[in-house]
Amino acid sequence: MRRLLAGRLLQGLAVLWLVATFTFTLLHLAPGDPYSYQGDRRIAPEILAHWRHVYCLDRPLPAQYGCYLASLARGDLGFSISQSRPVRDILIDYVPRTLELMTLALLLSFAVGIALGVLEARRRGTFADWGSRGIALFFYSMPSFWFALMLILIFSLKASQWGLPQLPATGMTSVGYEFLPAGAKVWDRVQHLILPVIALGIGNAAGVARYMRGSMLEVIHQDYIRTARAKGLAPSRVIFKHALRNALIPIITLLGLYLPILLSGSVLVETIFGWPGMGRLIVDAIFQRDYPLIMAASFVVAAMVVFGNLMADVLYAVVDPRIRNE
Repeated sequence: MRRLLAGRLLQGLAVLWLVATFTFTLLHLAPGDPYSYQGDRRIAPEILAHWRHVYCLDRPLPAQYGCYLASLARGDLGFSISQSRPVRDILIDYVPRTLELMTLALLLSFAVGIALGVLEARRRGTFADWGSRGIALFFYSMPSFWFALMLILIFSLKASQWGLPQLPATGMTSVGYEFLPAGAKVWDRVQHLILPVIALGIGNAAGVARYMRGSMLEVIHQDYIRTARAKGLAPSRVIFKHALRNALIPIITLLGLYLPILLSGSVLVETIFGWPGMGRLIVDAIFQRDYPLIMAASFVVAAMVVFGNLMADVLYAVVDPRIRNE
């Protein structure tokens, strides 16, 4: 187990270095720098030269890369050019909001996907199986940004006309949130979370359902399942006590695979719903060419993916003794 963790940690560090290098190279391939475009501002050349020197932008590219790696090794994420404050403080504000959205979307994906997968496996070949698979394929094929826009249209713009519950379309809280009672604040936050979580999680739930169905069909034909049925155990007990636990082992691998999908999807979903998270932060930083903020945000996103994959490997080893004993 220790050798497994050590190997995964070394792989994770290598991935983080590659992501940092790739992000740095990609940003500097574009002509100019953050101070090349001033718009309506008129900044003195000596001031621009000073700030270019502060951010190592007046040095050759290898020297800039060395400055970036040195500051990263010290834990210094730099100073945001667009927001005029330390990048670390910005990330402390934005990362928890994305983690909140991603965690709820991940729970929705696996809860709905596992339930649908078990239903499809138990009702294989029936109308419930075909209907569930068709609906899952429909949502799986749907682009997240289009689905998000349809959710806003149905549950925000047309909800009152169609007799549906009206939900907020943008933001994390309503106007006057700070003056609401404690219970009303919680309900207001929940209402603002519903549409982004559904837009981000429902497509992945369809993918989980497909994997779960195949895993369950493989498990329920094993000898120990036939033995349990021959002993006269109730079908629900056979499925949920004996088959489900072993069928979940391959599904754990999806945890590491779906984190990058959720992070990439959050860029569009957060922008559409006006959710102040990492996705929207990265989009704004790219348009403003805020090098320190873009590189730090990309590094943190990569670290979250590496950590998620590490947790998936640990969980896989916990539930499967064969992996733990290798």
